[in-house]
Amino acid sequence: MVDLARPVEQVAPLLLNAIFRHGEVAVRLTEVEAYDGANDPASHAFRGRTPRNAIMFGPPGFLYVYFSYGMHWAANVVCGPDGRSSAVLLRAGEVVDGIELARSRRPPTIRDRDLARGPGRLAQALGLTKEQLGSDLFGPGPVTLTPASVAPAGIASGPRVGVSVAADRPWRFWITGDPCVSPYRRSPRAPAPG
Repeated sequence: MVDLARPVEQVAPLLLNAIFRHGEVAVRLTEVEAYDGANDPASHAFRGRTPRNAIMFGPPGFLYVYFSYGMHWAANVVCGPDGRSSAVLLRAGEVVDGIELARSRRPPTIRDRDLARGPGRLAQALGLTKEQLGSDLFGPGPVTLTPASVAPAGIASGPRVGVSVAADRPWRFWITGDPCVSPYRRSPRAPAPG
């Protein structure tokens, strides 16, 4: 079992190659992003606890799901010490079980590598909605997280995608060379790097 009570930037890369499952569909995680609550202006919990983000304050090992940009759901693994808000956004993965069901939830022309390539696509392929908010990832299911049995051969890190503040923190982690990693897109509202 992964020790999720550690600092978020240490937990995030440990989730790569882990298997995230919702019911019949499972995804091998290829890309994640760390968000550190009160210490991170890009975090949903930066300004404190609200009804929306309360699950982020722990304990670790639960699922935080939110609706992003009014378009899609995004899934996060709550981590860090209990009472301190932090979570790892699940950015991308490879569907490794239930591929036909995952395909039925996505447009018919999508290639297999793109079924869960991006946080919205990943949640859609898995069938995640607000109904799974607060799921115990190490409980009896149907939403579970199984630690990686094999560490990735290579892990890269870089700036986070789509955030306008603290964008250059190298807290996006991905498996080097994996075709299921999403492309990097800097927020147009983020200040120029450097």
